[in-house]
Amino acid sequence: MTLILPHAHPSPTTAPLLLIADDFGLTPAISASILTLIKAGRLSGTGAMTNCPDWAVSAPALAALRDRADAGLHLNLTALAPLGPMPLLCPHGQFPELGKVARLALLHQAVRSELKQEIIRQIEAFARHYGALPLFVDGHRHVHVLPGVRAALFEALATFGDNYRPMLRDTYDQPWKIFARGIVPLKALVIAFLAFGFEAEATRRGYPTNQGFAGVGPFDPKRDFRADMRRFIRHKKPRGLVMVHPGLSPDPDLVGVDGVIDTRPIEHEALMSDHFLADLAQAGFHLGRIESL
Repeated sequence: MTLILPHAHPSPTTAPLLLIADDFGLTPAISASILTLIKAGRLSGTGAMTNCPDWAVSAPALAALRDRADAGLHLNLTALAPLGPMPLLCPHGQFPELGKVARLALLHQAVRSELKQEIIRQIEAFARHYGALPLFVDGHRHVHVLPGVRAALFEALATFGDNYRPMLRDTYDQPWKIFARGIVPLKALVIAFLAFGFEAEATRRGYPTNQGFAGVGPFDPKRDFRADMRRFIRHKKPRGLVMVHPGLSPDPDLVGVDGVIDTRPIEHEALMSDHFLADLAQAGFHLGRIESL
């Protein structure tokens, strides 16, 4: 029997921590997993991939839970097709791999202009099906922090007016914390390095960010995810953020679309277990919402 403990009434002795599930809308099985976890009080929120077919289908169910969890944009510039024409970056109608996006975005203003328009389209698709603008923005494969892409992101966000200030995910974490966790430290350091200067620029423009980032893992089904989660939440600041990638099995829609398949149901079961919130409280945290930070 799974103990259902919503995070609406946290202990006054614990600090808030953001636990965000990525990839809502990527497949129906991932969306169903995340909706189940939200209903059980196991997530702070989720980021949606609005260029994926399941987004329009599952968005109403997510919107119905807005009092239980925050919803944001999981900006997708590396998988499937853009929502509009991008002849320079996507001449064949599909997003290229991450390295090409990073290179072209950094070198060509015209590509950054295409990215700006696509980011606007993905934000608008979020609002159209959810009924409100995203409360936060992050990126699939952390694409949003890449130097060329972040320039397009800030330009795109500015088109929605001075009063729109979503929280932006900063993927930086202190190196000593990364090495203390000991979970794929080199991979985590690369992701942290990619975000160099991102928090400072976001703050200068008036956008809040998280402080501290974890959840970078090897996506190895043989690992003990509960033990890894304990390490992820260790040493976190009250505005720290941990990302997760839950899903249900089987999920044939993921084949050929995303490389993270086998570990998603493992993460789902671990987050739904009786141990998860107890481990969180033992570390001194409860699941928080963006407005509480």
